[in-house]
Amino acid sequence: MSTKDWIDKDYYKVLGVDKKASADDIKKAFRKIARENHPDQNPGDKKAEARFKEASEANSVLSDPDKRKEYDEARSLFGSGVRFGRPGQSGGGFEDLFRNAGGDQGGLGDLFGNLFGGGQRRASNRGPRRGADIEGQVNLTFEQAVEGTTVAMRTVSDQPCKACRGTGAKAGTLPKVCVSCEGTGMKSSAAGGVFAMSEPCPDCRGRGLIVEDACPECDGSGRGKSNSTVNVRIPAGVTDGQRIRIKGKGAAGQNGGAAGDLYVDVKVAPHKLFGQQGHNLTLNVPVTFAEASLGAEIRIPTLGGPSVKLRIPANTPNGRTLRVRGKGVRRKDGTMGDLLVTVQVQVPEHLSDAAKEALQEYAAKSGQEDPRAALFGG
Repeated sequence: MSTKDWIDKDYYKVLGVDKKASADDIKKAFRKIARENHPDQNPGDKKAEARFKEASEANSVLSDPDKRKEYDEARSLFGSGVRFGRPGQSGGGFEDLFRNAGGDQGGLGDLFGNLFGGGQRRASNRGPRRGADIEGQVNLTFEQAVEGTTVAMRTVSDQPCKACRGTGAKAGTLPKVCVSCEGTGMKSSAAGGVFAMSEPCPDCRGRGLIVEDACPECDGSGRGKSNSTVNVRIPAGVTDGQRIRIKGKGAAGQNGGAAGDLYVDVKVAPHKLFGQQGHNLTLNVPVTFAEASLGAEIRIPTLGGPSVKLRIPANTPNGRTLRVRGKGVRRKDGTMGDLLVTVQVQVPEHLSDAAKEALQEYAAKSGQEDPRAALFGG
């Protein structure tokens, strides 16, 4: 946006509010326009898209107290009766003043342009533009997640999903405007003074909308499935809910810009025996009272390999964890994590008369102190 643009544009008129409108009035006005004109709810409607962008631009200035103050001051200084000349015309006008003042430093034009984000937008329109990021989901077995695998994924296209018409919401429902970014899809963080850095909203991932009941066809993305597939290498040791970034596998860039990235959400099915803690696997192993008391050598399973022997030391208490080295998850450097075995002492449900007599004799001869004495200060 040029210096002339931001001085000439009446942001109050864009949002339909008075110049003395409160912050809440501005917020309410923008939310109403965002709900009615959001591109995801008006696919293919260029007029609605332009209205949404215009309102977003106005809101980004008027919702920030410092920016709003600078905007009001600038319009009071330059916005009344100023005629901007074109390069080559006599006098040149304020456009030349803004462009030339300050010499190599870019002048007041760059200062005011950057203040409202204009300089960045001009550069991005002419130069290379990075492609959009796309996302997908893979469902893995526990073994695939531990060992790593390659999966073929259908990527998400830039076209609206036909089932939900681009909203991402299940038929009969509608997405809600994201409260965090107020429907803009971007959040700003102050970097001192009136300068701010904008980034995609983490709550809605840049869409401006929150989908509570996702469309089953597009999984809530609002985008249709393309016909192309991408082979994605899933590294060993991924966990359920992890998000993997595959650089350069997103949408193609424009004007020679780099491709976007592919973000893969991983869903891992649980295993009936094994669990995972980082690069270690976990396993609960039942042992008898005699094995835990006297010690024993037992065989235990490993994931995807032959069983191994495990020595249970004498007098092992219930819940103690023993380590089997090298039977866990492969790390990036090629080394292996461990298998953590937790001992669970099993109490028999039924005892024969002979077994009862033997236990009674054991209790009488063991000389064991009362294990609950400490509960009463003993």
